[in-house]
Amino acid sequence: MADEVVVLGQVARDLVLRVDDVPDPYGNATVRTRREMLGGKGGNQAVALAQLGVPASLVGVVGNDSVGARLLEQARTDRVDVSHVISREGAQTALIVDIVDDTRRWRYLEHIPTDVRLAESDVLAASTVIKRAGWVLCQLQQPLDAILLATRLARDAGTRVILDGAPSGSADDIAEVFSRAHVIRANEHEAELLTGQPITDVTTAADAAYQLLDYGPTLVVLAVSGAGNLFVSRTGRQLFPLLDVDVADTTGAGDALIGTFTAALAHGEGTRRAAAFAVAAAANSASRLGGRPVLRWRDLAADAERLAP
Repeated sequence: MADEVVVLGQVARDLVLRVDDVPDPYGNATVRTRREMLGGKGGNQAVALAQLGVPASLVGVVGNDSVGARLLEQARTDRVDVSHVISREGAQTALIVDIVDDTRRWRYLEHIPTDVRLAESDVLAASTVIKRAGWVLCQLQQPLDAILLATRLARDAGTRVILDGAPSGSADDIAEVFSRAHVIRANEHEAELLTGQPITDVTTAADAAYQLLDYGPTLVVLAVSGAGNLFVSRTGRQLFPLLDVDVADTTGAGDALIGTFTAALAHGEGTRRAAAFAVAAAANSASRLGGRPVLRWRDLAADAERLAP
């Protein structure tokens, strides 16, 4: 059986609107497709893990409202353990609106109240599940004090840590949380925030990755626009190119990638095979509207075999 994975991250109601074009001020647009779903980066990643047969527990916060209740019910249907998701009294559940036009460009409207972000007390309440897990996957858009506590609990218990994104906080705190990571994953914008170096091609991405390796992780995964995903360790690097798919919406592709990569590691795959499955999952996600994954191991296997025979 695969190792259990704990996901710390955002839980939100995702509303995806497909339009021909975004209107100018005072204009209007007809919505061609509308989808509403369990989302947020934490929700997307936990669902990906569960779809790929990995026991997944979600640590996050929703409001004590009807929207939060519906999202938690959907997560249970998705076979995600939500016993450590906090329903915060008086809070509104986060809402993310994803507007996608005919050119496949997206625009986000986000309402993420402060009180539906993780607090240290929320992490402490989930300490038992964090300590028993094989892996903990942390979304770094959450408050850094909560992530610091989660990574300390994980490393003290021997739980392996994967970090996704770029945190806000002091340089010392960022260095501390990164020093506890086994894997760091970031997109181009996040990598530039972390290193101060624009990511314009594979060479600049590799330079940024080597800077991040200095914090102590064994692997850094960076997106390179137009080229693919670069996996860099102290012993080498490999670029996995973007797969040729009809892109509908890149929202959630990164979540599918890191969720699937973690799932493959939890199933005992090596890094190269796990990377191939992850890249296949990202392409699968980009071919669909919205960030909610629709993943099956056997459907990813053909692309993974071609990428890492």
